[in-house]
Amino acid sequence: MINHKLYEEDVKFTAALDLPWEKLKDKSFLITGASGLTGSFLVDVLMYKNLHEDFNCRIYALGRSISRAKEKLFDYWGQSCFQFIAHDINLPLELETEDRIDYVLHMASNTHPIAYSTDPIGTITANIIGTNYLLQLAVKHHAKRFSFVSSNEIYGENRGDTEFFEENYCGYIDSNTLRAGYPESKRCGEALCQAYRKQHNLDIVIPRLTRSYGPTMLMSDTKAVSQFINKALAGEDIVLKSAGTQYFSYTYVADAVSGLLTVLLKGENGEAYNIADEASDIMLKDLALSIAESVGKKVVFELPDKVEQAGYSTATKARLDGRKIKELGWRAKYNIKQGTERTIQILISPNT
Repeated sequence: MINHKLYEEDVKFTAALDLPWEKLKDKSFLITGASGLTGSFLVDVLMYKNLHEDFNCRIYALGRSISRAKEKLFDYWGQSCFQFIAHDINLPLELETEDRIDYVLHMASNTHPIAYSTDPIGTITANIIGTNYLLQLAVKHHAKRFSFVSSNEIYGENRGDTEFFEENYCGYIDSNTLRAGYPESKRCGEALCQAYRKQHNLDIVIPRLTRSYGPTMLMSDTKAVSQFINKALAGEDIVLKSAGTQYFSYTYVADAVSGLLTVLLKGENGEAYNIADEASDIMLKDLALSIAESVGKKVVFELPDKVEQAGYSTATKARLDGRKIKELGWRAKYNIKQGTERTIQILISPNT
């Protein structure tokens, strides 16, 4: 995919953003979830700067699956500035290097409904136990900054008192449910970061992603937007498994990563930032219709099975306020229609 014209444009655009890149030059990074949707795009951007701009940063890419990592990041295998580490973040991590780890970006987590319902323990532990081990490592290596990549899910359900979630909003979550494992553990992970900031003087930022999508998504991803895209790629009608009145914020992967980098480089210690743009807020039924129309198909309705249903969010409105990150200079490049159409274009012919 790295050689696809449109994907390469996204990587080059992100690598050329007006950011204080000099902070990252000659530095080392530990990136968990490096073969995931956002993690792999971030690695592509950093490696582009290494290979084309003498950036000289060292990347330790951590993930559970070597085969998945090779599928996403094979072009970098054997590069002296890149090392993949197969590791379960729920276990203590010792790096076999004398190098200092300057930046830790914790991006590993279950992020889709089937995973929430079939691996609820792993969902929780990655966000709490895994986060704790990584924070310990960051302290040991005297890291310059720790970035805990969080989620719109921490806001819970809209209480009906606001249209957009600002960073200090706290909605309702019924913690006594299976589905609560993801948002509650993300909340706990954020609190743990603040504890390390207080007790160990660790510099921490918390970028909060919306429902992200893009050509780096896993084909097994069961988020609604991913299922819609998969159906479009297969030339099939788009299947909607609810009335579709859920009103959410979405972000194309290139914009999500540009937001992550903006927060990493310009965010204030201890602060959380929504990575969100109103041009990508849309009701689920309208998202399904937009994707269907882009491939000449229609929307059909189908009831979810019990496993799927158990992993679904009960939130009906989750629109994030992006004003705080825009004050740092971040702007989204794509709206929801442009982003989904671009995703489909790239995935239809990934080697073009």
